[in-house]
Amino acid sequence: MILSDTVHLALRNLRQSKLRTTLTAMGVSIGIASLTGMVSLGVGIQDQVVGRLMKSGVFDSVTVLPPQTFRGSGGLFGRAGGGGAGRRGAPQNQRGGLADASGGSAPSSTLDDNAIKQIAALPEVKEVYPVIRVPVEVRYDLFAEGVVAMSVPMTSKGEGPYQTMSFGSFFDNDTDNACMLSLDMAKQLTEHDPNVAGLEPKDLIGKDITLVYASSSAPAPAPGTIDSTISVGSMQIHRIEAKYRVAGIFEREQGGFAGGGTSGLMLPLARAKDLSATIINVSSQSMLRGSVGAAPSASGAPASSAPPTPPARTYQTLTVKVAHPQASQEVEDKIKGLGYSAFSLSDALTAAKRGFIILDILLSLIGSIALAVSSLGIVNTMVMSILERTREIGIMKAVGGSDADVRGIFLVEASSIGILGGVAGVAIGWFVGRIINFGANRYIVSQGGTAGDLFSIPLWLVLGSIGFAIVVSLIAGSYPARRAARLDPIQALRHD
Repeated sequence: MILSDTVHLALRNLRQSKLRTTLTAMGVSIGIASLTGMVSLGVGIQDQVVGRLMKSGVFDSVTVLPPQTFRGSGGLFGRAGGGGAGRRGAPQNQRGGLADASGGSAPSSTLDDNAIKQIAALPEVKEVYPVIRVPVEVRYDLFAEGVVAMSVPMTSKGEGPYQTMSFGSFFDNDTDNACMLSLDMAKQLTEHDPNVAGLEPKDLIGKDITLVYASSSAPAPAPGTIDSTISVGSMQIHRIEAKYRVAGIFEREQGGFAGGGTSGLMLPLARAKDLSATIINVSSQSMLRGSVGAAPSASGAPASSAPPTPPARTYQTLTVKVAHPQASQEVEDKIKGLGYSAFSLSDALTAAKRGFIILDILLSLIGSIALAVSSLGIVNTMVMSILERTREIGIMKAVGGSDADVRGIFLVEASSIGILGGVAGVAIGWFVGRIINFGANRYIVSQGGTAGDLFSIPLWLVLGSIGFAIVVSLIAGSYPARRAARLDPIQALRHD
């Protein structure tokens, strides 16, 4: 018997029992739908988590710190501002030497513009920029609160948390008086004042907020900027009130590594550099509010009568962007060889992928339970088919049909049920996943989050699910096929 005859007989037998074939195929489809849904959920979550982390710049960046780190109550980033690392001199360990991150002695290497050029010249380095934090007071209507603003380079547009903005857009350029707010901070601004009830975070886009800070020099003339001089002893300090336009609102507060904290206020890197060069980090908000009187200097000593001199342009933290995540460890080692402290999260990426592989395996096992149950339906269908077609099998063997021919017919029937169930199961799994994904995204967006594809069905999952359904069906139909092939033709012909 040739293959075409075997397939023809198998399909004819299935058409003669349409209801039973349909019910059996539906059982297989439910099992495949469960398997596909579970695995697609794991793949979707992996794509969302690992994919976003890869695009966030976490795994393709290296954080660089100076070898000297302060160990007081302020932590690594106890003083905000771009030049805080060089204002009190080098820190000392218990023996009086220069303290590095490990508590030993290290050469004095500062993070300045020369260090940026030196690190940028390393192979596999795509970009180097400082992470600048400046203390300001944010005012909007009756809202007034001190925050630490962070810098963000223009190259971050379309990357990380700025891939999809909750409202508004990224900065137009690096020098405008513009800012971006986190969604939480935007909610604070809109909910703080009862006079603006009903105002939503998106209504802040295009509006101006006021940033108040103390500066050692007068700013360049700009519309809406108020410069008032405060006398602190014999020293003159400029109290600046500058208008900053809200360009966009992103989902979560941003922060740096090594205990750098988070911030809900982001400024363009060039603007943050200008502020950090002249800003005075006062310990009391009274100076920002315009009170006059003596105040301690940045080092805790009485205020000097000499006018403040701008500190050298040094930075507490640098962020190094590498060409690809695999090069982060190599770049990190080279930066350490230059005398700086550095670390990256490249190992965390490998651990995250390994964890998702385990999750996919567990979800596959859970989804396979329904498919195992449906395989019993295939066995039952094939066994019932043998009982109904015993005389037909006897006639087939009496006219020259071999055991392999009979076995082949039943295996083709089982694989056909597997194909029908597999295709239908993948379609059901995709459809149900779309419904759940639609409902979940509507809830996420209503809470101010970013929509994503929670269920992902790649081509390999489609083909793998259908192939797995065929294999399970063949395994389930192997016993009935062997049983049919072993029938004695004489006994089969006598069967009523």
